[in-house]
Amino acid sequence: MGVTKLACKPKTLVFSCLSLFSLFLLQSVTGRELKCAVIIFRHGDRTPLEGFPNDPHKESDWPQGYGQLTKIGIQAQYELGLYLRRRYAKFLSFEYKREENFFVSTDYDRTIMSSLATLAALYPPTGNQIWNPHILWQPIPVHVVPLYRDFIHPPFPGCARYEKIQNETMESSIFQKMLPDMKFFHSLAKYTGLDVATLKYLKNGKALNLYTSLMCKIIHNYPLPSWVTKEILDELNKLSDLTHEAFFGIYKKNEKSKLQGGVLVKTILNDLIAATASGNKRKLVAYSAHSPSLAAIQMALDIYSGKVPPYTSCHFVELYQDSKGQYTVEMFFRNDTSRKPYPLHLPGCTHSCPLGRFAELVSPIIVDDWEKACKE
Repeated sequence: MGVTKLACKPKTLVFSCLSLFSLFLLQSVTGRELKCAVIIFRHGDRTPLEGFPNDPHKESDWPQGYGQLTKIGIQAQYELGLYLRRRYAKFLSFEYKREENFFVSTDYDRTIMSSLATLAALYPPTGNQIWNPHILWQPIPVHVVPLYRDFIHPPFPGCARYEKIQNETMESSIFQKMLPDMKFFHSLAKYTGLDVATLKYLKNGKALNLYTSLMCKIIHNYPLPSWVTKEILDELNKLSDLTHEAFFGIYKKNEKSKLQGGVLVKTILNDLIAATASGNKRKLVAYSAHSPSLAAIQMALDIYSGKVPPYTSCHFVELYQDSKGQYTVEMFFRNDTSRKPYPLHLPGCTHSCPLGRFAELVSPIIVDDWEKACKE
Protein backbone atom coordinates (compact mmCIF):
# COMPACT_ATOMS: atom_id res chain seq x y z
CA MET A 1 0.00 0.00 0.00
CA GLY A 2 1.52 3.29 -1.01
CA VAL A 3 0.94 6.98 -0.86
CA THR A 4 -0.09 8.54 -4.12
CA LYS A 5 -0.01 12.13 -5.23
CA LEU A 6 -3.47 12.95 -6.49
CA ALA A 7 -4.16 15.61 -9.06
CA CYS A 8 -7.56 16.62 -7.66
CA LYS A 9 -6.47 19.25 -5.16
CA PRO A 10 -9.04 21.71 -3.82
CA LYS A 11 -7.44 24.62 -5.72
CA THR A 12 -7.35 22.82 -9.04
CA LEU A 13 -10.31 22.94 -11.45
CA VAL A 14 -9.93 20.63 -14.40
CA PHE A 15 -13.25 21.17 -16.10
CA SER A 16 -14.91 24.04 -17.88
CA CYS A 17 -18.68 24.39 -17.85
CA LEU A 18 -18.44 26.10 -21.21
CA SER A 19 -16.99 22.97 -22.74
CA LEU A 20 -19.87 20.94 -21.33
CA PHE A 21 -22.83 22.91 -22.68
CA SER A 22 -22.92 20.57 -25.66
CA LEU A 23 -23.82 17.78 -23.20
CA PHE A 24 -27.08 19.37 -22.06
CA LEU A 25 -29.31 17.19 -24.27
CA LEU A 26 -31.23 14.49 -22.50
CA GLN A 27 -30.06 10.93 -23.01
CA SER A 28 -31.80 8.53 -25.31
CA VAL A 29 -33.78 5.86 -23.51
CA THR A 30 -32.22 3.12 -25.63
CA GLY A 31 -28.61 2.08 -25.96
CA ARG A 32 -27.56 3.39 -22.57
CA GLU A 33 -24.20 2.21 -21.28
CA LEU A 34 -22.55 2.64 -17.90
CA LYS A 35 -19.18 4.32 -18.37
CA CYS A 36 -17.94 5.01 -14.85
CA ALA A 37 -18.99 4.62 -11.22
CA VAL A 38 -17.63 6.82 -8.44
CA ILE A 39 -18.49 5.72 -4.93
CA ILE A 40 -17.73 7.11 -1.50
CA PHE A 41 -18.47 4.92 1.50
CA ARG A 42 -18.19 5.17 5.25
CA HIS A 43 -15.94 2.64 6.99
CA GLY A 44 -17.43 -0.32 8.85
CA ASP A 45 -18.23 -0.72 12.54
CA ARG A 46 -15.40 0.50 14.77
CA THR A 47 -14.42 0.74 18.42
CA PRO A 48 -14.97 4.07 20.26
CA LEU A 49 -12.83 7.00 19.17
CA GLU A 50 -12.22 7.94 22.79
CA GLY A 51 -13.52 7.41 26.30
CA PHE A 52 -14.81 9.91 28.84
CA PRO A 53 -13.54 10.66 32.37
CA ASN A 54 -16.05 8.39 34.16
CA ASP A 55 -15.97 5.67 31.52
CA PRO A 56 -15.79 2.25 33.20
CA HIS A 57 -14.07 0.88 30.09
CA LYS A 58 -10.60 2.03 29.10
CA GLU A 59 -8.86 1.77 25.75
CA SER A 60 -7.20 -1.48 26.80
CA ASP A 61 -10.66 -3.06 27.11
CA TRP A 62 -11.14 -2.81 23.34
CA PRO A 63 -9.31 -5.18 20.98
CA GLN A 64 -6.75 -3.11 19.04
CA GLY A 65 -7.71 0.03 21.02
CA TYR A 66 -9.72 3.10 20.02
CA GLY A 67 -10.95 3.91 16.52
CA GLN A 68 -10.27 0.50 15.00
CA LEU A 69 -12.34 -1.58 12.59
CA THR A 70 -14.08 -4.50 14.30
CA LYS A 71 -14.91 -7.98 13.06
CA ILE A 72 -18.48 -6.79 12.52
CA GLY A 73 -17.09 -3.91 10.45
CA ILE A 74 -14.95 -6.24 8.36
CA GLN A 75 -17.95 -8.48 7.68
CA ALA A 76 -20.10 -5.51 6.64
CA GLN A 77 -17.43 -4.20 4.29
CA TYR A 78 -17.04 -7.64 2.75
CA GLU A 79 -20.81 -7.64 2.17
CA LEU A 80 -20.46 -4.26 0.43
CA GLY A 81 -17.84 -5.80 -1.86
CA LEU A 82 -20.22 -8.65 -2.70
CA TYR A 83 -22.94 -6.11 -3.46
CA LEU A 84 -20.61 -4.14 -5.75
CA ARG A 85 -19.79 -7.37 -7.57
CA ARG A 86 -23.51 -8.01 -8.13
CA ARG A 87 -24.31 -4.42 -9.07
CA TYR A 88 -21.49 -4.16 -11.58
CA ALA A 89 -21.33 -7.79 -12.72
CA LYS A 90 -21.79 -6.81 -16.39
CA PHE A 91 -19.63 -3.71 -16.09
CA LEU A 92 -16.45 -4.65 -14.25
CA SER A 93 -14.18 -7.46 -15.35
CA PHE A 94 -14.57 -10.49 -13.12
CA GLU A 95 -10.83 -10.60 -12.54
CA TYR A 96 -8.95 -7.65 -11.13
CA LYS A 97 -7.50 -5.26 -13.73
CA ARG A 98 -5.55 -2.36 -12.33
CA GLU A 99 -6.51 0.04 -15.15
CA GLU A 100 -10.22 -0.38 -14.31
CA ASN A 101 -10.05 0.48 -10.60
CA PHE A 102 -8.76 3.19 -8.31
CA PHE A 103 -9.34 2.85 -4.56
CA VAL A 104 -8.47 5.77 -2.28
CA SER A 105 -8.59 5.88 1.52
CA THR A 106 -8.05 8.41 4.25
CA ASP A 107 -5.01 7.71 6.41
CA TYR A 108 -6.84 5.87 9.18
CA ASP A 109 -6.56 2.19 10.00
CA ARG A 110 -10.33 1.69 9.88
CA THR A 111 -10.77 3.20 6.40
CA ILE A 112 -7.76 1.43 4.92
CA MET A 113 -8.94 -1.90 6.33
CA SER A 114 -12.48 -1.19 5.09
CA SER A 115 -11.16 -0.78 1.56
CA LEU A 116 -9.18 -4.00 1.79
CA ALA A 117 -12.18 -5.97 3.10
CA THR A 118 -14.37 -4.57 0.30
CA LEU A 119 -11.80 -5.46 -2.34
CA ALA A 120 -11.44 -8.98 -0.94
CA ALA A 121 -15.07 -9.65 -1.88
CA LEU A 122 -15.09 -7.61 -5.08
CA TYR A 123 -12.03 -9.28 -6.61
CA PRO A 124 -11.28 -12.78 -5.30
CA PRO A 125 -8.42 -14.20 -7.39
CA THR A 126 -9.38 -16.36 -10.31
CA GLY A 127 -7.45 -18.43 -12.81
CA ASN A 128 -3.77 -17.56 -12.91
CA GLN A 129 -4.33 -14.84 -10.27
CA ILE A 130 -4.64 -17.56 -7.61
CA TRP A 131 -1.30 -17.56 -5.84
CA ASN A 132 -2.34 -19.86 -2.99
CA PRO A 133 -5.25 -22.30 -3.45
CA HIS A 134 -5.94 -22.18 0.29
CA ILE A 135 -6.28 -18.38 0.38
CA LEU A 136 -8.76 -16.98 -2.16
CA TRP A 137 -7.52 -13.43 -1.68
CA GLN A 138 -5.10 -11.26 -3.56
CA PRO A 139 -3.36 -7.98 -2.68
CA ILE A 140 -4.90 -4.99 -4.46
CA PRO A 141 -3.52 -1.46 -4.03
CA VAL A 142 -5.33 1.12 -1.92
CA HIS A 143 -3.95 4.62 -2.32
CA VAL A 144 -3.74 6.56 0.93
CA VAL A 145 -4.22 10.31 1.19
CA PRO A 146 -1.83 11.78 3.80
CA LEU A 147 -3.59 13.60 6.63
CA TYR A 148 -1.90 16.91 5.85
CA ARG A 149 -3.68 17.14 2.47
CA ASP A 150 -6.74 15.00 3.04
CA PHE A 151 -9.59 16.11 0.75
CA ILE A 152 -11.86 13.18 1.65
CA HIS A 153 -12.36 13.64 5.40
CA PRO A 154 -14.03 16.98 6.20
CA PRO A 155 -14.08 19.23 8.09
CA PHE A 156 -10.74 20.03 6.45
CA PRO A 157 -8.16 21.64 8.73
CA GLY A 158 -6.29 24.81 7.91
CA CYS A 159 -9.25 26.82 6.64
CA ALA A 160 -9.48 30.01 8.71
CA ARG A 161 -12.70 31.19 7.05
CA TYR A 162 -14.46 27.92 7.83
CA GLU A 163 -13.28 28.00 11.45
CA LYS A 164 -14.69 31.50 11.80
CA ILE A 165 -18.05 30.41 10.36
CA GLN A 166 -18.13 27.40 12.66
CA ASN A 167 -17.54 29.59 15.71
CA GLU A 168 -20.36 31.84 14.52
CA THR A 169 -22.57 28.77 14.04
CA MET A 170 -22.07 27.69 17.66
CA GLU A 171 -23.09 31.17 18.83
CA SER A 172 -25.97 31.71 16.39
CA SER A 173 -29.51 31.93 17.74
CA ILE A 174 -30.78 29.37 15.24
CA PHE A 175 -28.27 26.80 16.48
CA GLN A 176 -28.79 27.57 20.17
CA LYS A 177 -32.52 26.98 19.78
CA MET A 178 -31.81 23.49 18.45
CA LEU A 179 -29.88 22.41 21.56
CA PRO A 180 -31.47 20.52 24.48
CA ASP A 181 -32.16 22.47 27.66
CA MET A 182 -29.31 23.06 30.10
CA LYS A 183 -30.72 20.54 32.56
CA PHE A 184 -29.79 17.75 30.16
CA PHE A 185 -26.21 18.99 29.78
CA HIS A 186 -25.78 19.37 33.55
CA SER A 187 -27.01 15.81 34.12
CA LEU A 188 -24.74 14.49 31.39
CA ALA A 189 -21.77 16.35 32.87
CA LYS A 190 -22.39 14.79 36.27
CA TYR A 191 -22.58 11.29 34.82
CA THR A 192 -19.66 11.48 32.39
CA GLY A 193 -17.17 13.79 34.11
CA LEU A 194 -17.13 16.10 31.07
CA ASP A 195 -17.92 19.74 31.77
CA VAL A 196 -21.08 21.42 30.50
CA ALA A 197 -19.31 23.86 28.18
CA THR A 198 -17.42 21.02 26.48
CA LEU A 199 -20.57 18.98 25.92
CA LYS A 200 -22.57 21.93 24.62
CA TYR A 201 -19.87 23.09 22.19
CA LEU A 202 -20.67 20.51 19.50
CA LYS A 203 -17.85 21.71 17.26
CA ASN A 204 -15.36 19.74 19.38
CA GLY A 205 -17.20 16.45 18.74
CA LYS A 206 -17.27 15.38 22.40
CA ALA A 207 -21.04 14.83 22.54
CA LEU A 208 -20.87 12.95 19.25
CA ASN A 209 -18.03 10.74 20.48
CA LEU A 210 -19.87 10.09 23.74
CA TYR A 211 -22.88 8.81 21.83
CA THR A 212 -20.83 6.59 19.50
CA SER A 213 -18.90 5.24 22.50
CA LEU A 214 -22.12 4.18 24.21
CA MET A 215 -23.46 2.67 20.98
CA CYS A 216 -20.24 0.70 20.56
CA LYS A 217 -20.81 -0.77 24.01
CA ILE A 218 -24.34 -1.81 23.04
CA ILE A 219 -23.28 -3.35 19.72
CA HIS A 220 -20.46 -5.32 21.34
CA ASN A 221 -22.36 -6.32 24.51
CA TYR A 222 -20.33 -4.27 26.99
CA PRO A 223 -22.27 -3.39 30.17
CA LEU A 224 -23.61 0.15 30.15
CA PRO A 225 -23.35 2.56 33.07
CA SER A 226 -26.58 2.62 35.09
CA TRP A 227 -27.35 6.21 34.09
CA VAL A 228 -27.66 5.34 30.39
CA THR A 229 -31.40 5.31 29.68
CA LYS A 230 -33.31 5.22 26.41
CA GLU A 231 -34.17 8.88 26.90
CA ILE A 232 -30.51 9.85 27.24
CA LEU A 233 -29.52 7.77 24.21
CA ASP A 234 -32.32 9.35 22.15
CA GLU A 235 -31.17 12.84 23.13
CA LEU A 236 -27.54 12.01 22.35
CA ASN A 237 -28.64 10.58 19.00
CA LYS A 238 -30.26 13.93 18.19
CA LEU A 239 -27.05 15.70 19.21
CA SER A 240 -25.09 13.41 16.93
CA ASP A 241 -27.32 14.35 13.98
CA LEU A 242 -27.15 18.01 14.97
CA THR A 243 -23.33 17.91 15.11
CA HIS A 244 -23.11 16.75 11.50
CA GLU A 245 -25.64 19.34 10.40
CA ALA A 246 -23.75 22.06 12.25
CA PHE A 247 -20.50 21.06 10.51
CA PHE A 248 -21.93 21.67 7.05
CA GLY A 249 -25.27 23.46 7.34
CA ILE A 250 -27.71 25.37 9.59
CA TYR A 251 -25.74 28.62 9.36
CA LYS A 252 -24.12 30.00 6.15
CA LYS A 253 -24.64 26.63 4.49
CA ASN A 254 -23.67 27.77 0.99
CA GLU A 255 -20.31 29.12 2.10
CA LYS A 256 -19.63 26.03 4.18
CA SER A 257 -20.40 23.92 1.12
CA LYS A 258 -17.79 25.78 -0.92
CA LEU A 259 -15.17 25.18 1.75
CA GLN A 260 -16.06 21.57 2.65
CA GLY A 261 -18.52 19.38 0.71
CA GLY A 262 -17.90 21.28 -2.52
CA VAL A 263 -14.33 20.00 -2.51
CA LEU A 264 -15.63 16.42 -2.60
CA VAL A 265 -18.20 17.28 -5.27
CA LYS A 266 -15.45 18.81 -7.38
CA THR A 267 -13.27 15.72 -6.98
CA ILE A 268 -16.11 13.43 -8.08
CA LEU A 269 -17.01 15.69 -11.00
CA ASN A 270 -13.41 15.60 -12.16
CA ASP A 271 -13.54 11.78 -12.01
CA LEU A 272 -16.68 11.75 -14.17
CA ILE A 273 -15.26 14.12 -16.75
CA ALA A 274 -12.03 12.12 -16.92
CA ALA A 275 -14.17 9.09 -17.78
CA THR A 276 -15.48 10.84 -20.91
CA ALA A 277 -11.98 11.09 -22.40
CA SER A 278 -11.18 8.98 -25.42
CA GLY A 279 -9.37 5.81 -24.44
CA ASN A 280 -10.37 5.99 -20.77
CA LYS A 281 -10.20 2.57 -19.14
CA ARG A 282 -11.03 3.44 -15.54
CA LYS A 283 -14.45 2.16 -14.57
CA LEU A 284 -14.59 2.34 -10.78
CA VAL A 285 -13.24 5.03 -8.46
CA ALA A 286 -13.87 4.39 -4.76
CA TYR A 287 -13.22 6.58 -1.73
CA SER A 288 -13.10 4.99 1.72
CA ALA A 289 -14.06 7.73 4.15
CA HIS A 290 -16.13 8.75 7.18
CA SER A 291 -19.64 9.85 8.16
CA PRO A 292 -18.78 13.58 7.81
CA SER A 293 -17.55 12.86 4.27
CA LEU A 294 -20.97 11.59 3.22
CA ALA A 295 -22.79 14.28 5.18
CA ALA A 296 -20.64 17.00 3.61
CA ILE A 297 -21.18 15.92 0.03
CA GLN A 298 -24.92 15.36 0.48
CA MET A 299 -25.32 18.66 2.31
CA ALA A 300 -23.48 20.46 -0.49
CA LEU A 301 -25.74 18.78 -3.07
CA ASP A 302 -28.82 19.68 -0.98
CA ILE A 303 -29.89 16.03 -0.66
CA TYR A 304 -28.95 15.34 2.98
CA SER A 305 -31.54 13.51 5.10
CA GLY A 306 -30.42 15.03 8.40
CA LYS A 307 -29.39 11.64 9.81
CA VAL A 308 -25.78 10.54 10.36
CA PRO A 309 -24.81 8.13 7.55
CA PRO A 310 -24.46 4.68 9.15
CA TYR A 311 -21.43 2.41 8.99
CA THR A 312 -20.69 1.08 5.48
CA SER A 313 -23.26 3.39 3.87
CA CYS A 314 -22.33 4.20 0.28
CA HIS A 315 -23.06 7.11 -2.05
CA PHE A 316 -23.04 6.13 -5.74
CA VAL A 317 -22.45 8.51 -8.64
CA GLU A 318 -22.79 6.75 -11.99
CA LEU A 319 -22.03 8.09 -15.46
CA TYR A 320 -23.98 6.76 -18.44
CA GLN A 321 -23.68 7.37 -22.17
CA ASP A 322 -26.59 6.89 -24.58
CA SER A 323 -26.56 5.81 -28.22
CA LYS A 324 -26.27 9.45 -29.31
CA GLY A 325 -23.14 9.96 -27.25
CA GLN A 326 -24.80 12.07 -24.57
CA TYR A 327 -23.72 11.63 -20.92
CA THR A 328 -25.98 11.56 -17.88
CA VAL A 329 -25.33 11.26 -14.14
CA GLU A 330 -27.36 9.21 -11.67
CA MET A 331 -26.91 9.10 -7.88
CA PHE A 332 -27.98 6.54 -5.30
CA PHE A 333 -27.52 6.09 -1.56
CA ARG A 334 -27.20 2.69 0.11
CA ASN A 335 -27.77 2.91 3.85
CA ASP A 336 -29.87 -0.22 4.32
CA THR A 337 -28.72 -3.65 3.15
CA SER A 338 -32.28 -5.00 3.18
CA ARG A 339 -33.40 -2.90 0.22
CA LYS A 340 -32.14 -1.38 -3.01
CA PRO A 341 -30.22 1.90 -2.77
CA TYR A 342 -32.35 5.04 -2.69
CA PRO A 343 -32.26 7.10 -5.91
CA LEU A 344 -31.11 10.67 -5.23
CA HIS A 345 -32.35 13.69 -7.16
CA LEU A 346 -30.13 16.74 -7.52
CA PRO A 347 -32.44 19.76 -7.09
CA GLY A 348 -33.03 21.39 -10.45
CA CYS A 349 -32.57 18.22 -12.50
CA THR A 350 -34.09 14.83 -13.20
CA HIS A 351 -32.73 11.65 -11.64
CA SER A 352 -30.84 11.00 -14.90
CA CYS A 353 -29.17 14.39 -15.06
CA PRO A 354 -27.24 15.46 -18.18
CA LEU A 355 -23.57 15.82 -17.25
CA GLY A 356 -23.43 19.42 -18.43
CA ARG A 357 -26.50 20.30 -16.39
CA PHE A 358 -25.03 18.49 -13.38
CA ALA A 359 -21.82 20.53 -13.73
CA GLU A 360 -23.82 23.76 -14.04
CA LEU A 361 -25.91 23.04 -10.95
CA VAL A 362 -22.92 22.22 -8.72
CA SER A 363 -20.74 25.08 -10.00
CA PRO A 364 -21.89 27.54 -7.26
CA ILE A 365 -20.35 25.31 -4.56
CA ILE A 366 -17.04 24.77 -6.35
CA VAL A 367 -14.13 27.18 -5.99
CA ASP A 368 -11.03 27.46 -8.18
CA ASP A 369 -8.68 28.39 -5.35
CA TRP A 370 -9.63 26.74 -2.07
CA GLU A 371 -6.70 28.20 -0.14
CA LYS A 372 -7.66 31.71 -1.21
CA ALA A 373 -11.32 31.09 -0.29
CA CYS A 374 -10.20 29.93 3.16
CA LYS A 375 -8.57 33.23 4.00
CA GLU A 376 -10.68 35.48 6.17
